[in-house]
Amino acid sequence: MKYRTVLPGSTIGVLGSGQLGRMFTIAARRLGYRVHVLSPDRDTPTGQVADVELIATYDDLDAVTSFAKQVQVVTFEFENVPMKTAELVSQHTPVRPAGSVLHVTQNRLREKSFLHAAGFPVTPFLPVHNLADLSAALEQFGVPAVLKTAEWGYDGKGQVKITAHEQAADAWSTLGEQTAVLEQYIDFDSELSVVAARGVGGQVEHFAPFTNMHSNHILDVSISPATVSDKIAREAVEIARGVLAKLEVIGVLCVEFFLTRDGKLMINELAPRPHNSGHLTIDAHVTCQFEQQVRAVCGLPLGSTEQLRPAAMANLLGDVWSNGEPDWVAACNLPEVKLHLYGKAAARPGRKMGHLTALATDSRIAAERVLEARQALSQGFDKAAASQ
Repeated sequence: MKYRTVLPGSTIGVLGSGQLGRMFTIAARRLGYRVHVLSPDRDTPTGQVADVELIATYDDLDAVTSFAKQVQVVTFEFENVPMKTAELVSQHTPVRPAGSVLHVTQNRLREKSFLHAAGFPVTPFLPVHNLADLSAALEQFGVPAVLKTAEWGYDGKGQVKITAHEQAADAWSTLGEQTAVLEQYIDFDSELSVVAARGVGGQVEHFAPFTNMHSNHILDVSISPATVSDKIAREAVEIARGVLAKLEVIGVLCVEFFLTRDGKLMINELAPRPHNSGHLTIDAHVTCQFEQQVRAVCGLPLGSTEQLRPAAMANLLGDVWSNGEPDWVAACNLPEVKLHLYGKAAARPGRKMGHLTALATDSRIAAERVLEARQALSQGFDKAAASQ
C-alpha cells in the first residue's frame, strides 16, 4: 500500500489532551506542523500548546467529523478513545496507529489473547466472565493471583491482588462484576520496557530497554540504559519489534515486560503510544519518542534513537505538592537535571504533574541524581546547593 507523506506545514489531529499529547505537540510544532486537539476538557496540557483546542465529547459525532476534516492525519495520546470515534475519523483522514491496534490494546483479554496466539511470551492468564470462572481460575493458578478488569485499567486501577481463595467474591464485587482477566502472580526480578516506532513502510527503530521501578502501581523511576544483561536487552528488543510488525503499528508502541528471577521475559502490557518510561528520551537521545511518533504517523523517515548520555527519569506526582508549592529552584540548581511540568491546574495525590530527568556518566549515578533532585523539591535550595 502506498502512503502519502504528511509534510511539515500540515495539521495533525490529536485525540486526547493529557501530558503525552502535550509533549507530542511540542515535538510536532518544532518540526513545523500545526496541531489540533479534541477532548472534553478545557485548558488542557495539550490544548495549552496546540494551535486549536476543540472541546467536545468523543461521542459528539458532528464535532468529531468537523475535527477530522480540518487535519491531514490523526493520532491519539491514550488508548481508551472509543472505537466508534476512531472509525468515524478514519472515514475522513488516516488514523495512526489504526483502529485495529486500538481494538486489541484497549482490552486486556483481547490483548493477552492476541499475544498468546501469536506466540509471544505473556503472563499466564485466564478469562473471567463471572464468579464461577474466577473460582475455577484460582483453583488452576493458586494464590496469590491478580484479577484485572478487561477494560479501563491503568496505573494500578481496575485490579486487585487475591491472596486467599476466600477473597474471590469480594474481589469480583470490588471490580464491578465485569469481564476480567486473572493473571498468575509473577515474582519478578525487575520490570523493563521497550519503546519502538514503526513507519508507514515498515521501518522499525527502537530505544534500548529501560529499567522501571514502580510505587503503588505507578511508574516512579526509569533508568537508561537498563540494568540488565546484553542478552536480555536483545531479547526484549526482538520481542518488541515482533509485536509492532504483527500488529502492523504505524506509530509508537511500548512493550512492558516482567523479567522473572530465572531470566525469562514475559509481556505484561502494551501501550500503543509514547510511554511514561520513555520520557527521558527527550533529553538523552538524538530523537525522542514524541518526535518519533510525529515522524511515524506523518510518513517521514524515522530518526536515530542513539543515546547521547545515560539518564534516569523520576515522576512528579501530586503528592510532591502536599506541603505547598515545590522548591523548583532547588531542583534546577542541579545543573544536569531537567524539569518538565505538564500544565495541570490542580495537584492531586497520584496524579502525574511532571517529571525530572537527570543525565550522568552512568545510569546508576543518574538515578541517584534524579532522586536527589526530587527530594530537594521538598527540602529546599540549601540541600541541593550543598550537594554541588
